[in-house]
Amino acid sequence: MNLRLDRSTFKLLVLLLCGAGAARCQFSPGPLSKAHHTLDGPTHCTNCHLAGGGQRKFKCLSCHADVRQRLADNRGLHPSLVGKGRPDEQCAKCHSEHNGENFVPIRWDVSKEEFDHRKAGYPLEGGHVGLKCERCHNPERIPAAARKGILMKDLKRTYLGLNRECMTCHQDEHRGQLGTSCERCHAVGRWKDVTLFDHSTTKFRLTGAHEKTPCQKCHFTLPAAGASKPYIRYTGIAFAQCGSCHKDPHRAAFAAPCSSCHNDVAWKPAHGTTVSFDHSKTRYPLLGKHDGVACDKCHRTSDFKAPVAHEQCASCHKDIHGGQLAKRPDRGECGSCHTVEGWKPSTFTAAAHANSAYPLLGKHLSVTCDKCHPPAGAATRYQVSFALCADCHRDPHAGQFPKSKCEDCHTVDRFQPARFTLARHNQTRFPLQEAHVAVACSDCHMKTQSWPVAHVAYRFTDLSCTGCHQDPHQRQFHDSRCEDCHNQQAWRDVNRFDHSKTRFVLTGGHRGVACDRCHRLTPLSTGLTRAVFHNAPTACDGCHEDVHFGQFLTATQKPECGLCHNVNRWKAALFDHEKTRFPLTGAHAMVGCRDCHKNQHEVSGRVVLFYKPTPTECSGCHGPKISN
Repeated sequence: MNLRLDRSTFKLLVLLLCGAGAARCQFSPGPLSKAHHTLDGPTHCTNCHLAGGGQRKFKCLSCHADVRQRLADNRGLHPSLVGKGRPDEQCAKCHSEHNGENFVPIRWDVSKEEFDHRKAGYPLEGGHVGLKCERCHNPERIPAAARKGILMKDLKRTYLGLNRECMTCHQDEHRGQLGTSCERCHAVGRWKDVTLFDHSTTKFRLTGAHEKTPCQKCHFTLPAAGASKPYIRYTGIAFAQCGSCHKDPHRAAFAAPCSSCHNDVAWKPAHGTTVSFDHSKTRYPLLGKHDGVACDKCHRTSDFKAPVAHEQCASCHKDIHGGQLAKRPDRGECGSCHTVEGWKPSTFTAAAHANSAYPLLGKHLSVTCDKCHPPAGAATRYQVSFALCADCHRDPHAGQFPKSKCEDCHTVDRFQPARFTLARHNQTRFPLQEAHVAVACSDCHMKTQSWPVAHVAYRFTDLSCTGCHQDPHQRQFHDSRCEDCHNQQAWRDVNRFDHSKTRFVLTGGHRGVACDRCHRLTPLSTGLTRAVFHNAPTACDGCHEDVHFGQFLTATQKPECGLCHNVNRWKAALFDHEKTRFPLTGAHAMVGCRDCHKNQHEVSGRVVLFYKPTPTECSGCHGPKISN
């Protein structure tokens, strides 16, 4: 084997070896950004990329431990973006590299103001909505422990490091008394609304009158040292004995605890005495409101064994209804409507009302008692008139139907819509026909402010068309009725009108002309348009333009179109040339009109054929060589 190389082959090998370094640099797609500039160059590829062929693989989380930890904890924005699969492979969706040193490798699809904060695992609610990002995302809010785990050195540019505790941004108004879980008591944006707080979870459960006691009665404001604001004391409050909060009105006269005679519902009356008398063992156990009545209210003397009448409420209580209910089957027994738990509310229900002379039905079921039984209080009237609706309700029709009853048209279920049907309307003085059937009631029956009260008008003295409709003809037909020409189906349908009964009978071509071609519309100040029917022109020139431009005018009269034309067609079928200065004789009778009448002139932009003057000499048409 000959190992010697010729000169050309040797030069080619040298060039290939010299270009190997440059070729190696071509493996990089481009320079890295400033953030990764220390990793630039072909010797650092494996710092970010896994070696090997096939699909590209990244090692982003090898360096970005802060993001790796948040992915592991399922915390922050990145878990919502990565999804399933290798997290490293998802980074390039938002972070691109090899685009130059000035390229910012962080891509935001929306502006900061449009960012959906729910994706970060912390929805913005209440007062947080509308805050600028920098109010929360700034280095001052990042705890010292969290700073160590953030790779980015410029903390002004990172959104990492914050936690969800309120104290990260807000001052602890309770000075550490209640821990860091503010959300147990407060809602976002409503600091003073503490409806979330449940006192039963504390060591002192609120019962009885304590439930309505204002917080500040037990929790006092304490002064704070330095420049801090005063704060409210919530812990370290004694509550084992009543005397811890309440003053002893008995001045230590009783050794027994307060609960021996009193409870936390009310201090008075005491439920125990030195005799420990149990009223439940008598013929009249004290129930409801009676349990709080002072003994001397019923026992007038010191002899507690003296009998006290108690069979009827009236034995002790005055009949507040003044005997109105004495005729009831129970003779007005109070227990039928009231209980010892309280005089109000009454136990008299709608079901009980059904057994009265007036059962409640429909809308009456939802009416409050005092609407029918006024006035509220001791003078309430329970025996009321109810035979007619008008006994309780004002007549909204202002007496228009004196012979009718409300229930003829209305029900107790609702006042509207009325039961007055089309069939019943057709029994009135104005049956609804044709187009009137589709008209809404309120279009004809409108509200009026006239005496005695504002009401909807249902009775009309004028039932003619003009009683509702404005006369578009402006009394041109004051001696006629609308229905002489129109019908109730359509206003424009005037098939009842007979033009032959007018001064201008329609014949010939006039029969097919639309009405408004002759009866022109004249604008009126009322907003309507009035077609001129009376005094409409009957002469031809009243409607038609003089196409001859005054050729046949005389000093005394206008031209009479009918001498040459008729109403069937415009062509001069009636024209008699014998009545002119040039009667047609001989061969002239067969000559077309335009062969002689050729004198055309332009008038007002139109070419007009002039019949006068037309030569009557032979030479005028046939030339000078023709002898007369």
